[in-house]
Amino acid sequence: MLNSSSILFILASYFIVLVLISWLTSRRAENKDYYLGNKKSPWFVVAFGMIGASLSGITFISIPGWVGSSAKQFGYMQMVLGYLVGYVIIAYVLMPLYYRMNLTSIYTYLRKRFGVNTHKIGAVFFLLSRITGASIRLLLVANVLQRFVFDDLNLPFELTVLISIGLIWLYTFRGGIKTIIWTDTLQTLFMLLSLGFTFWYLHGELSIEHTQGIISTIKDSEYSQIFFFDNWKGGNHFVKMFFGGIFIAIGMTGLDQDMMQKNLSCKNIKAAQSNMMTFSVLLVIINLIFLSLGALLYMYASQKNIAMPLDEITGNPRTDLLFPQIALRSGMPIWVGILFLLGLIAAAYSSADSALTSLTTSVCIDFLEEKEEVSKKKRMLVHLIMSGVLLITVIIFKHTLQDAAIWQLITLAGYTYGPLIALFFFGILTKRSLNQKWVISVCILAPVLTFFINQFVSSGSLTIGTAELFSVSAVKEFGFSFGATLIILNSCLTFAGLFLISQKTNSLEPEVTNK
Repeated sequence: MLNSSSILFILASYFIVLVLISWLTSRRAENKDYYLGNKKSPWFVVAFGMIGASLSGITFISIPGWVGSSAKQFGYMQMVLGYLVGYVIIAYVLMPLYYRMNLTSIYTYLRKRFGVNTHKIGAVFFLLSRITGASIRLLLVANVLQRFVFDDLNLPFELTVLISIGLIWLYTFRGGIKTIIWTDTLQTLFMLLSLGFTFWYLHGELSIEHTQGIISTIKDSEYSQIFFFDNWKGGNHFVKMFFGGIFIAIGMTGLDQDMMQKNLSCKNIKAAQSNMMTFSVLLVIINLIFLSLGALLYMYASQKNIAMPLDEITGNPRTDLLFPQIALRSGMPIWVGILFLLGLIAAAYSSADSALTSLTTSVCIDFLEEKEEVSKKKRMLVHLIMSGVLLITVIIFKHTLQDAAIWQLITLAGYTYGPLIALFFFGILTKRSLNQKWVISVCILAPVLTFFINQFVSSGSLTIGTAELFSVSAVKEFGFSFGATLIILNSCLTFAGLFLISQKTNSLEPEVTNK
């Protein structure tokens, strides 16, 4: 079993390697290479590295924990199949648009299509989305490190987060996307090696003889149901998960500067599309393997009488801590714990480092309006400020969020990415222009309405804080859940609001100024 000193040594060694890669990739880099790497990134390297950035620590430990609930099991694959459709839309609708307009920040499209205000609003919603998403991912890993390392050293949680973000800043502040492409590749490799070897060890411990035996064992277990059609009111129904997955993929990948910045670093649209489609197929396979790992973890925990870890604040079971509990505290061989740590850190930081880079890019280009010519000193200052924002957000989430990390991420994405989807597709699907002074009102009102509609249909009441405004017993008994379709509701409400404040125009890309 690994002790705290051993874990710290592994962490330090890992980050020394990342800093070395940062130095090698950035020593001849110009300031403009920070954003798109001079458009020389090999598409197959980008595709491989994007796996780690997309999966993150949430997939690494929260997805395996997902299968323990009878209402979930392998049901996440319903959403993953929706992702696949969303990635096709990204590759053949959105990415050609970005390349044709030669964008560095994808939100510049909103300026050219609608005007300055809409551009700023779109960028603000990206910042909100990426900050919340990156913070949840970092929170999950920080919780693991705190519980299994830093609590033993009597170090506070805030210091754990500060160290984590400080290390990310250290190897990203110089090279930006040019460094991220290669560090993400290394980190994805570590994550997949950890997944593969842990899977192999568990199948041996459970006395499963061969690959066919693994499939049969998981299929015959209580964790293997993929498709849910029996309860259309529940959040796990196939239709909700599948179509919600399409919208989540479009929002969290196709309209996210973080993910698209890697694609835009490819030399041309054909290479970028090859990257996206390769990445999408690999992602489906890897998510299925992670869910299978979850089934094996639950079987192993049952066989060895390993109790589910509990939340330190609420005392509720924390399914996304089962994997680290087994890998680090159940008496597994030390090499399993080392591989788990490398995989977890790789999965977490391949997402967080690219998030920090994309946040810096968006602020520099969408708000400072200096594109690549923004001074290196100013860009580094923005990078430092965004690191501080992530630090504060993670600490706030530590004391406010209690659900499993994967569902927290999906729920918050429903509120923050909905307006972005509506803005982009209103521009793509219509020839109408927007009254700029009302765009912000629509983009704020739609998520607020979404929140109250969701609250009402799921609980039968409307509340603000502890005050209940009113309740309807019939709705409460009905028990409907939007689940993953929350993002669809938000997108549709925003789209309808945009239509109400729009007017006809003869150009797809009108030069509209503030009205």
